[in-house]
Amino acid sequence: MKIEKYLVNEKKKLDLYEVSTSYNGKLEKEEVKEVLIPENIEKIGKYQEKLYAENNRALLIVLQAMDAAGKDSLIKNIMTGVNPQGTKVVSFKKPSENELDHDYLWRINRELPGRGEIGIFNRSHYEDVLVSRVHNLVLDQPFPKNLVTKDIWDKRFDEINNFEEYLSNNGIKIVKFFLHVSKDEQKQRLMERIENPEKNWKFASSDITERKYFDDYMKAYEDMLVKTSTKVAPWYIVPADRKWFSRYLVSEVILEKLKEMDPKFPELSKNELEGLDKWKIILEES
Repeated sequence: MKIEKYLVNEKKKLDLYEVSTSYNGKLEKEEVKEVLIPENIEKIGKYQEKLYAENNRALLIVLQAMDAAGKDSLIKNIMTGVNPQGTKVVSFKKPSENELDHDYLWRINRELPGRGEIGIFNRSHYEDVLVSRVHNLVLDQPFPKNLVTKDIWDKRFDEINNFEEYLSNNGIKIVKFFLHVSKDEQKQRLMERIENPEKNWKFASSDITERKYFDDYMKAYEDMLVKTSTKVAPWYIVPADRKWFSRYLVSEVILEKLKEMDPKFPELSKNELEGLDKWKIILEES
Protein backbone atom coordinates (compact mmCIF):
# COMPACT_ATOMS: atom_id res chain seq x y z
CA MET A 1 0.00 0.00 0.00
CA LYS A 2 1.21 3.50 -0.85
CA ILE A 3 0.81 5.19 2.51
CA GLU A 4 2.31 8.43 1.17
CA LYS A 5 -0.98 9.35 -0.52
CA TYR A 6 -2.54 9.78 2.92
CA LEU A 7 0.29 11.94 4.25
CA VAL A 8 -0.49 15.61 4.91
CA ASN A 9 1.90 17.90 3.07
CA GLU A 10 3.41 20.67 5.16
CA LYS A 11 1.88 24.11 4.61
CA LYS A 12 -0.21 22.93 1.65
CA LYS A 13 -3.80 24.19 1.57
CA LEU A 14 -6.34 21.56 2.58
CA ASP A 15 -10.09 21.19 2.11
CA LEU A 16 -11.32 18.18 4.09
CA TYR A 17 -14.62 18.11 2.22
CA GLU A 18 -12.61 17.23 -0.89
CA VAL A 19 -10.78 14.41 0.91
CA SER A 20 -12.59 11.08 0.75
CA THR A 21 -13.82 9.54 4.00
CA SER A 22 -14.29 6.14 2.38
CA TYR A 23 -12.24 3.59 0.45
CA ASN A 24 -13.12 2.43 -3.05
CA GLY A 25 -9.95 0.63 -4.10
CA LYS A 26 -9.22 -2.97 -5.01
CA LEU A 27 -8.63 -4.35 -1.52
CA GLU A 28 -11.25 -6.88 -0.41
CA LYS A 29 -12.76 -6.50 3.05
CA GLU A 30 -12.46 -10.16 4.03
CA GLU A 31 -8.84 -10.49 2.91
CA VAL A 32 -7.92 -7.35 4.86
CA LYS A 33 -9.71 -8.49 8.03
CA GLU A 34 -8.71 -12.15 7.92
CA VAL A 35 -5.20 -12.01 6.42
CA LEU A 36 -3.56 -8.60 6.03
CA ILE A 37 -4.40 -7.03 9.40
CA PRO A 38 -3.46 -10.18 11.40
CA GLU A 39 -0.13 -10.31 9.53
CA ASN A 40 0.58 -6.69 10.41
CA ILE A 41 -0.42 -7.22 14.04
CA GLU A 42 2.05 -10.10 14.31
CA LYS A 43 4.85 -8.03 12.75
CA ILE A 44 4.09 -5.04 15.00
CA GLY A 45 4.27 -7.36 18.01
CA LYS A 46 7.71 -8.62 17.01
CA TYR A 47 9.06 -5.10 16.51
CA GLN A 48 7.59 -4.02 19.83
CA GLU A 49 9.36 -6.89 21.61
CA LYS A 50 12.68 -5.63 20.25
CA LEU A 51 11.83 -2.01 21.09
CA TYR A 52 11.02 -3.01 24.66
CA ALA A 53 14.22 -5.03 25.00
CA GLU A 54 16.34 -2.27 23.44
CA ASN A 55 14.93 0.23 25.97
CA ASN A 56 16.33 3.48 24.57
CA ARG A 57 13.64 4.81 22.19
CA ALA A 58 9.86 5.10 22.12
CA LEU A 59 7.05 5.38 19.59
CA LEU A 60 4.17 7.81 20.17
CA ILE A 61 0.96 7.29 18.22
CA VAL A 62 -1.51 10.18 18.27
CA LEU A 63 -5.16 9.68 17.32
CA GLN A 64 -7.54 12.58 16.68
CA ALA A 65 -11.03 12.48 15.22
CA MET A 66 -14.60 13.58 15.47
CA ASP A 67 -16.85 11.58 17.79
CA ALA A 68 -17.66 8.01 16.69
CA ALA A 69 -14.82 7.86 14.16
CA GLY A 70 -13.57 4.56 15.60
CA LYS A 71 -10.54 5.47 17.70
CA ASP A 72 -11.30 3.09 20.59
CA SER A 73 -12.05 0.07 18.42
CA LEU A 74 -8.98 0.77 16.28
CA ILE A 75 -6.72 0.71 19.33
CA LYS A 76 -8.35 -2.50 20.55
CA ASN A 77 -8.02 -4.16 17.15
CA ILE A 78 -4.56 -3.09 16.03
CA MET A 79 -2.73 -3.40 19.34
CA THR A 80 -3.91 -6.90 20.26
CA GLY A 81 -0.50 -8.41 19.44
CA VAL A 82 1.67 -6.21 21.63
CA ASN A 83 3.00 -6.82 25.13
CA PRO A 84 0.94 -4.74 27.61
CA GLN A 85 4.11 -4.16 29.66
CA GLY A 86 5.55 -2.10 26.83
CA THR A 87 2.39 -0.27 25.82
CA LYS A 88 0.74 2.78 27.31
CA VAL A 89 -2.70 4.02 26.21
CA VAL A 90 -3.91 7.41 27.45
CA SER A 91 -7.32 8.94 26.76
CA PHE A 92 -7.39 12.68 27.28
CA LYS A 93 -10.75 13.95 28.49
CA LYS A 94 -11.94 17.43 29.41
CA PRO A 95 -9.13 19.06 31.45
CA SER A 96 -9.51 18.86 35.23
CA GLU A 97 -9.17 21.91 37.48
CA ASN A 98 -5.67 20.81 38.36
CA GLU A 99 -4.73 20.46 34.69
CA LEU A 100 -6.17 23.89 33.88
CA ASP A 101 -3.93 25.35 36.57
CA HIS A 102 -0.95 24.41 34.39
CA ASP A 103 0.07 25.04 30.79
CA TYR A 104 -1.77 22.94 28.20
CA LEU A 105 1.23 20.67 27.54
CA TRP A 106 1.71 19.86 31.23
CA ARG A 107 -0.69 16.92 31.28
CA ILE A 108 0.80 15.65 28.01
CA ASN A 109 4.33 15.60 29.42
CA ARG A 110 3.18 13.46 32.33
CA GLU A 111 1.84 10.74 30.04
CA LEU A 112 4.61 10.42 27.47
CA PRO A 113 5.82 6.87 26.79
CA GLY A 114 9.01 5.78 28.51
CA ARG A 115 11.97 4.34 26.67
CA GLY A 116 11.10 0.99 25.14
CA GLU A 117 7.38 1.76 25.11
CA ILE A 118 4.73 2.37 22.48
CA GLY A 119 2.48 5.19 23.65
CA ILE A 120 -0.99 5.79 22.23
CA PHE A 121 -2.82 9.07 22.76
CA ASN A 122 -6.58 8.79 22.28
CA ARG A 123 -7.05 12.52 21.72
CA SER A 124 -4.11 14.62 22.74
CA HIS A 125 -2.54 18.08 23.05
CA TYR A 126 -4.35 18.90 19.81
CA GLU A 127 -7.59 19.26 21.75
CA ASP A 128 -6.20 22.66 22.77
CA VAL A 129 -6.21 23.87 19.18
CA LEU A 130 -9.47 22.15 18.24
CA VAL A 131 -12.13 22.11 20.97
CA SER A 132 -10.62 25.16 22.63
CA ARG A 133 -10.66 26.99 19.31
CA VAL A 134 -14.14 26.01 18.18
CA HIS A 135 -15.65 26.98 21.54
CA ASN A 136 -13.12 29.71 22.39
CA LEU A 137 -12.53 28.05 25.76
CA VAL A 138 -9.41 30.03 26.56
CA LEU A 139 -11.68 32.92 27.59
CA ASP A 140 -13.24 30.78 30.32
CA GLN A 141 -10.00 29.22 31.53
CA PRO A 142 -7.49 30.58 34.08
CA PHE A 143 -5.34 31.93 31.27
CA PRO A 144 -3.95 35.50 30.95
CA LYS A 145 -6.49 37.38 28.85
CA ASN A 146 -3.83 39.67 27.39
CA LEU A 147 -2.35 36.58 25.74
CA VAL A 148 -5.60 35.71 23.95
CA THR A 149 -4.65 37.44 20.71
CA LYS A 150 -5.66 36.87 17.09
CA ASP A 151 -2.55 34.79 16.48
CA ILE A 152 -2.91 32.58 19.57
CA TRP A 153 -3.59 29.46 17.48
CA ASP A 154 -0.62 30.00 15.19
CA LYS A 155 1.52 30.50 18.29
CA ARG A 156 0.24 27.21 19.69
CA PHE A 157 1.00 25.45 16.41
CA ASP A 158 4.59 26.71 16.69
CA GLU A 159 4.76 25.61 20.34
CA ILE A 160 3.48 22.14 19.47
CA ASN A 161 5.90 21.80 16.55
CA ASN A 162 8.79 22.78 18.81
CA PHE A 163 7.57 20.39 21.51
CA GLU A 164 7.34 17.48 19.08
CA GLU A 165 10.77 18.26 17.63
CA TYR A 166 12.14 18.23 21.18
CA LEU A 167 10.59 14.79 21.75
CA SER A 168 12.04 13.54 18.47
CA ASN A 169 15.48 14.84 19.47
CA ASN A 170 15.15 12.81 22.67
CA GLY A 171 14.35 9.49 21.02
CA ILE A 172 10.55 9.54 20.71
CA LYS A 173 9.32 8.85 17.18
CA ILE A 174 5.91 10.42 16.54
CA VAL A 175 3.19 9.53 14.06
CA LYS A 176 -0.24 11.16 14.03
CA PHE A 177 -3.55 10.02 12.56
CA PHE A 178 -6.71 11.97 11.83
CA LEU A 179 -9.58 9.51 11.41
CA HIS A 180 -11.70 11.27 8.79
CA VAL A 181 -15.34 10.25 9.17
CA SER A 182 -18.24 11.75 7.23
CA LYS A 183 -21.10 13.51 8.99
CA ASP A 184 -23.57 10.94 7.62
CA GLU A 185 -21.53 7.96 8.84
CA GLN A 186 -21.09 9.64 12.21
CA LYS A 187 -24.87 10.01 12.44
CA GLN A 188 -25.39 6.30 11.78
CA ARG A 189 -22.86 5.28 14.42
CA LEU A 190 -24.33 7.63 17.02
CA MET A 191 -27.80 6.29 16.25
CA GLU A 192 -26.49 2.78 16.85
CA ARG A 193 -25.27 3.87 20.28
CA ILE A 194 -28.80 4.95 21.07
CA GLU A 195 -30.62 1.94 19.60
CA ASN A 196 -28.23 -0.88 20.57
CA PRO A 197 -28.43 -1.64 24.33
CA GLU A 198 -24.87 -3.02 24.29
CA LYS A 199 -23.60 0.33 23.03
CA ASN A 200 -25.75 2.64 25.17
CA TRP A 201 -22.83 3.11 27.54
CA LYS A 202 -20.86 4.81 24.77
CA PHE A 203 -23.48 7.48 24.19
CA ALA A 204 -23.03 11.02 25.44
CA SER A 205 -25.45 13.85 24.74
CA SER A 206 -22.48 16.06 23.85
CA ASP A 207 -21.89 13.83 20.82
CA ILE A 208 -25.16 15.14 19.41
CA THR A 209 -24.81 18.79 20.40
CA GLU A 210 -21.30 18.94 18.95
CA ARG A 211 -22.60 17.95 15.50
CA LYS A 212 -23.86 21.48 14.87
CA TYR A 213 -20.22 22.58 14.99
CA PHE A 214 -19.10 20.01 12.42
CA ASP A 215 -18.12 22.61 9.81
CA ASP A 216 -16.24 24.65 12.41
CA TYR A 217 -14.31 21.57 13.46
CA MET A 218 -13.41 20.78 9.85
CA LYS A 219 -11.95 24.27 9.44
CA ALA A 220 -10.01 23.91 12.68
CA TYR A 221 -8.71 20.50 11.61
CA GLU A 222 -7.67 21.82 8.19
CA ASP A 223 -5.61 24.60 9.75
CA MET A 224 -4.12 22.30 12.36
CA LEU A 225 -3.20 19.50 9.96
CA VAL A 226 -1.28 21.63 7.45
CA LYS A 227 0.50 23.66 10.12
CA THR A 228 1.60 20.79 12.37
CA SER A 229 2.43 18.04 9.88
CA THR A 230 6.22 17.96 9.93
CA LYS A 231 8.99 15.58 8.96
CA VAL A 232 9.51 14.51 12.57
CA ALA A 233 5.79 14.32 13.40
CA PRO A 234 3.68 13.76 10.27
CA TRP A 235 -0.09 13.64 10.04
CA TYR A 236 -1.94 10.98 8.04
CA ILE A 237 -5.57 11.48 7.03
CA VAL A 238 -7.27 8.10 7.40
CA PRO A 239 -10.60 7.50 5.60
CA ALA A 240 -12.72 6.24 8.50
CA ASP A 241 -16.15 5.41 7.06
CA ARG A 242 -15.03 1.80 6.64
CA LYS A 243 -13.44 0.63 9.85
CA TRP A 244 -11.74 -2.39 8.30
CA PHE A 245 -9.81 -0.10 5.95
CA SER A 246 -8.91 2.54 8.55
CA ARG A 247 -7.52 -0.19 10.82
CA TYR A 248 -5.48 -1.65 7.99
CA LEU A 249 -4.07 1.70 6.90
CA VAL A 250 -3.08 2.65 10.44
CA SER A 251 -1.42 -0.74 10.96
CA GLU A 252 0.52 -0.26 7.71
CA VAL A 253 1.81 3.16 8.79
CA ILE A 254 2.73 1.97 12.30
CA LEU A 255 4.57 -0.99 10.82
CA GLU A 256 6.45 1.30 8.46
CA LYS A 257 7.50 3.59 11.33
CA LEU A 258 8.75 0.61 13.35
CA LYS A 259 10.72 -0.60 10.34
CA GLU A 260 12.34 2.84 10.12
CA MET A 261 13.26 2.63 13.82
CA ASP A 262 14.61 -0.89 13.28
CA PRO A 263 15.00 -1.82 16.97
CA LYS A 264 17.43 -4.60 17.87
CA PHE A 265 17.73 -7.05 20.72
CA PRO A 266 20.66 -5.96 22.94
CA GLU A 267 23.92 -7.75 22.21
CA LEU A 268 25.90 -9.07 25.17
CA SER A 269 29.58 -8.33 25.60
CA LYS A 270 32.21 -11.07 25.47
CA ASN A 271 32.42 -11.15 29.26
CA GLU A 272 28.63 -11.36 29.57
CA LEU A 273 28.51 -14.25 27.09
CA GLU A 274 31.21 -16.07 29.03
CA GLY A 275 29.18 -15.48 32.16
CA LEU A 276 26.20 -17.18 30.54
CA ASP A 277 28.30 -20.28 29.89
CA LYS A 278 29.33 -20.29 33.54
CA TRP A 279 25.77 -20.01 34.80
CA LYS A 280 24.61 -22.66 32.34
CA ILE A 281 27.06 -25.16 33.88
CA ILE A 282 25.95 -24.22 37.40
CA LEU A 283 22.30 -24.62 36.43
CA GLU A 284 22.93 -28.03 34.81
CA GLU A 285 24.67 -29.25 37.96
CA SER A 286 22.02 -27.99 40.35
